[in-house]
Amino acid sequence: MTNVVRFLPDDAEIRVEKGENLLAAAAKAGVYIHAYCGGDGVCGKCKVKIKEGDVSSDHSQKLKASEHEQAMRLACQTFVTSDMVVEIPEEVNKEGKVLKRKPKTTRAISARSLDDLIGTWDVNPPVEKRFLKIAPPTAEDNISDLQRLQRALQKDYGGEMKAMTYDHPEMLRELPFILREADWEVTVIILRCKLPEEPNRIIAVEPGDTTDRLYGLAVDIGTTTVGGILLDLNTGEVLAESSAYNAQIRYGEDVISRIIYSQRPGGLERLQERVVYTINEIIQAICREQVISPSDISYIMAAGNTIMSHLFLGVNPKWVREAPYVPVCSQFPLTRAATLGVMAHPSVRLFLYPAVASYVGGDIVSGIHACRMYSSPELTLFIDIGTNGEIVVGNQDWMMCTACSAGPAFEGGGIKYGMRASSGAIENFHIHPETYEPMIITVEQSKARGICGSGLISIVSELLEARVIDPQGKFNRSLEHPRIRQGEDGYEYVLVWGKESLTREDIVITEVDIDNFIRAKGAMYAGYQTLLDSVGMSFSDLDRVILAGNFGAYIDLERAISIGMLPDIDRDKFYYLGNASLLGAQISLTDRVRFMERIKARALMTNMELSENSDFMNHYMAALFLPHTDMSLFPSVQKKLAGD
Repeated sequence: MTNVVRFLPDDAEIRVEKGENLLAAAAKAGVYIHAYCGGDGVCGKCKVKIKEGDVSSDHSQKLKASEHEQAMRLACQTFVTSDMVVEIPEEVNKEGKVLKRKPKTTRAISARSLDDLIGTWDVNPPVEKRFLKIAPPTAEDNISDLQRLQRALQKDYGGEMKAMTYDHPEMLRELPFILREADWEVTVIILRCKLPEEPNRIIAVEPGDTTDRLYGLAVDIGTTTVGGILLDLNTGEVLAESSAYNAQIRYGEDVISRIIYSQRPGGLERLQERVVYTINEIIQAICREQVISPSDISYIMAAGNTIMSHLFLGVNPKWVREAPYVPVCSQFPLTRAATLGVMAHPSVRLFLYPAVASYVGGDIVSGIHACRMYSSPELTLFIDIGTNGEIVVGNQDWMMCTACSAGPAFEGGGIKYGMRASSGAIENFHIHPETYEPMIITVEQSKARGICGSGLISIVSELLEARVIDPQGKFNRSLEHPRIRQGEDGYEYVLVWGKESLTREDIVITEVDIDNFIRAKGAMYAGYQTLLDSVGMSFSDLDRVILAGNFGAYIDLERAISIGMLPDIDRDKFYYLGNASLLGAQISLTDRVRFMERIKARALMTNMELSENSDFMNHYMAALFLPHTDMSLFPSVQKKLAGD
């Protein structure tokens, strides 16, 4: 259910979900309210008057009794429960002059018609469970235990069962004991065949009826962040989600650093152990939440870039970074998870999405598979923004792909106070054009402790528009303001004073941070341009742009365009898909028919290397500017910065 909130005197309206925080709603509407504690309710600056609508109780010590009676509330402590009209008190300067302001154009990347992109899928997983009541052997019926099991399965399938084979010797060693201890009532876990001519495989036998516990795990193995979702494979329902920093990050923030580290004595083994450790952390967190055992997980579907896939399997990636940039393999074997050290049922299979090239991996194949570019006539630009930014352009007839090393800035890496989008991360930011005071919104409206990717985009965009920084990302030295100062790493802007932050230290954005961000967004934009140039096309030829990545849901489209991170084209062409790598794994884990379509998706993809492409370097150098050195590529931004 949604409600409309109207802000006065800005006369700005926004439709938000019922229960939305009022301060966050104002930020999304482009309305500035002075608030610098992140929404924790301690600064008391975000006072507003509720003119119409339900007024929730807010007995904050920051409000006087008389203010409460007049329907004054702290925006950060108020939640939208009906249509509302909210008045924001006017701000005045020291001379008593009313400070001017106007709402800014904001726009979330649309998830509209998402069903048209990803379609539907059935609950038809690659594994299933069958509960059997088996007749015990007698002198007259003394066939082997395995034959007895297969015969019971044949009967349970109604005679429609294909040839059935068993999995491994360990199962045979355990089989007679399980059958007899369970009084011949067991559940069989079956790995269903991929091709019609292949037999199904019995991979495990469990005592009793465990058919209600059929779980699958989808995993996205990112360079910076690893994410996982637990699925009930009986219903297709998502039961739990979790994510964590990839523990390999201590050995290098990007894939090249990790390849180099892997060549040290014991380096490859250490990197493999660290990513497995991270996946096991996620499994434990999910299982604790659902009160199940890791051994209840019966299948794992994973996707990662080519280097992450190699490191996860313990395969040496040395030759990926040496011309002609060849991986050891691009089609990864179906692996028993336990042999890698992953917590799951000992028989569990782990499938890794295939890669296309050294720097275009299974995570992109999974994303293309999820959004069905391979079956759509629309010319599409698919962008997965992350540490290793990957880009695909094409449709059902052809697809060109490439990758560029954007670095970890979009996920908080390489930023002094960077962090993942978790509690206390600054995710939205506005600055007053005259006072230069901030409006800070944090994840979960708690005290600020860092900056996540969406917050970084908001901060850079706002500082640029307010002319606190110039198009090169340098601070305006002529501005005299306590928040703009010389710090230990050069000039910086104080987002949150230490007395209001969770860490009790000033949280700042520095020129070094901004420079790292400009390099990251410049690499991405240059990648789009180079790929389109290679097929004789431009941004105007695109029918749609699909944005994937962990933090895309929180990106403000107008801001991302204003700093040159996304192309300045019709906003209705943009779609947000979310973590497409994880979504593709989820779909494949749930529906084995859709799973088979990944073969077509990968077959259409042709890779182009950027590392030795002179056009890319030219485009990259031109993009090291906010938004770009060629302002004709950004007409709407040029108009906005000119004050029109």
